[in-house]
Amino acid sequence: MFVPLHDENSLKSIRFQWVTILLIAANVIVYFFEAARLDEVAIAGFALIPSELFDTSLLPIPVESVGPAVPERLTLLTYMFFHGDILHLAGNMLFLWVFGDNVEDAMGHFKFLFFYLACGVFGGLMHAWIDPSSNVPLIGASGAVAGVIAAYLVLHPRVRVWVLALKAIPLRISAAFALGLWILIQVVMVFLPQMGPVAWWAHIGGLIAGAVLVVFLRRPGVPLFDRGLGYGA
Repeated sequence: MFVPLHDENSLKSIRFQWVTILLIAANVIVYFFEAARLDEVAIAGFALIPSELFDTSLLPIPVESVGPAVPERLTLLTYMFFHGDILHLAGNMLFLWVFGDNVEDAMGHFKFLFFYLACGVFGGLMHAWIDPSSNVPLIGASGAVAGVIAAYLVLHPRVRVWVLALKAIPLRISAAFALGLWILIQVVMVFLPQMGPVAWWAHIGGLIAGAVLVVFLRRPGVPLFDRGLGYGA
């Protein structure tokens, strides 16, 4: 669809988006660690598996098949730092890089960290609630990043964003159009026959959490929907 490149939206309250950078660094470090040291069984130990989270699995898991693992409830956090391949990682981190700094700016460092993790947790829960008997492992930061996207849209719909459309055409468009179209596609996809590995309901969960939490976690005086700010067309 499109690749975000840059937004015309300077920081107003913080000097540097260090939480956003640390989250990106953590995801990159975990990915290269898993690529070098872990196999699929080991990665599944850190993934969110709905049937194990809700204890609905009908088939016992042989002891010899289990790799390093964490308690099931903790996988609601660990799953979002693992990715299936380099493109999966790059896509999530690019969206976080472009849009995360301004959401962090609107909330402050520690509230943004809580916000990001909470969106990822709710995205994972939404995915698990939809199919609680699923044995398919869920990994990826998409739910958390979807929360960032929703928050950015609630805060800055009028900001202009440079995107690469169709992998070749640079365009300068409003965040409302770019992110609104992305959100619309996520909503449409949950009603289509499910094909491929994308956990669309995790995206929806993250979007809902992000749109709600930003209202309560933003700094006092930070407007919603760019009210009172004079962005040009």
